[in-house]
Amino acid sequence: MITAGVDCGSKSVRVVILKEGKIAGKAAVLAGMDASIAAEQAYDEALSEAGLSRDAVQKVVATGTGRPEAHFKDDTVTEVGADARGAHFLYPDVRTVVDVGAEEGRAIKVTAEGKVADFAINEKCAAGAGAFTEAMARALEVPLEQLGDLSLQSTEAIPINAQCAVFAESEVVGLVHRKTSKPNMARAIHDAIADRITSMARRVGIEEKIALIGGVAKNVGFVKSLENDLGTKVLIPAEPDFVGALGAALVATDLV
Repeated sequence: MITAGVDCGSKSVRVVILKEGKIAGKAAVLAGMDASIAAEQAYDEALSEAGLSRDAVQKVVATGTGRPEAHFKDDTVTEVGADARGAHFLYPDVRTVVDVGAEEGRAIKVTAEGKVADFAINEKCAAGAGAFTEAMARALEVPLEQLGDLSLQSTEAIPINAQCAVFAESEVVGLVHRKTSKPNMARAIHDAIADRITSMARRVGIEEKIALIGGVAKNVGFVKSLENDLGTKVLIPAEPDFVGALGAALVATDLV
């Protein structure tokens, strides 16, 4: 059986090809101005890696905010449903899934069967998503990819009280003027995101074990802040940003 999952996010499109229950190919492409073109490109690249043609794929399921743009899809699944299925496949014992992407954060309670029992979404403010770190990195004049490592050098916890990314950026500028060290500011930024994500997760009920997925899971500074907030370690897949696409591909297998 060969199926495909397409995750059309706000920033990038990711595709996973499953062959007999194993990943045969995958690809990621920036969404750009036309998500439909990005979806086609990512699909073709994933098929090429798998050594397959489109005719070989029996079912394609799309997820993500831009899923209508994957015109070659056969069906769709919500981001929450795809996350739960993908995380459960990788970690069958996980009962809480936290997904932090570029524009949105999600906390999902998962059943023993990999179904969604409850969920909460932070969709109205960038302060709980990757876009917040991008804005703060600009304010600190630090490359985004260095922000996480920088925060690990912190010697002091400094709170950022604003619940809005715009106002939080003003707080960071104030810290700059007060000569606060960049490592301490970097930690404050990650602590602020972690606090919002943890509060959201508590609304659905946190049960160990906890899986962290999404692109922000690659940020070591955020991971440390989140683990401190949760009071426990989190499980992170080797490629946390592909879990949604994997989940969509698994849902596709149910439809064959």
